[in-house]
Amino acid sequence: MKVVSRQRNSRMCFVCGMDNPVGLKAPFYNMEDGSVMTRFRFEEEHQSFPQRVHGGLAATMLDELGLRALWALEGEDTLGVTMSMAVKYRKPVPYGEELLGKGIVIKATSKFATMKTEIYDCTGILLVSGDLRYIKLDAEQIAENVDAHEEMCYMIEDGVTEIVL
Repeated sequence: MKVVSRQRNSRMCFVCGMDNPVGLKAPFYNMEDGSVMTRFRFEEEHQSFPQRVHGGLAATMLDELGLRALWALEGEDTLGVTMSMAVKYRKPVPYGEELLGKGIVIKATSKFATMKTEIYDCTGILLVSGDLRYIKLDAEQIAENVDAHEEMCYMIEDGVTEIVL
């Protein structure tokens, strides 16, 4: 599927933070179908049991994909926080190999949004999925004295024009 544009990365977010030494540094791409996608990998330090990623960290990526899907639809000025998330673990999520994440907004109103998020292995097998509900809030309602634009300061062009799932 064709990449339309690239989203920004932050400084310290576990999922996308470029300055976080144990983070995933995941890139996010707005896709031609209105979804968001990422190619990323968990590492051994992200495991729960040998050969599998901790389920909470897989859920963390699903959560990030939810907000990123909202950005794909409404732009990076739209902020929000998770109200609820239902996760379905289908297969163990491996570390040390490329994975694909996808998120899409199912419904959005002026105050709320519902998203479907998924993580696949590199052969297209669905590993884990999430149904999320977000409430849209201004930055000041989320954290005091934080400039969201200052935190989301990295725009890294990498030449990715297509992601195949």
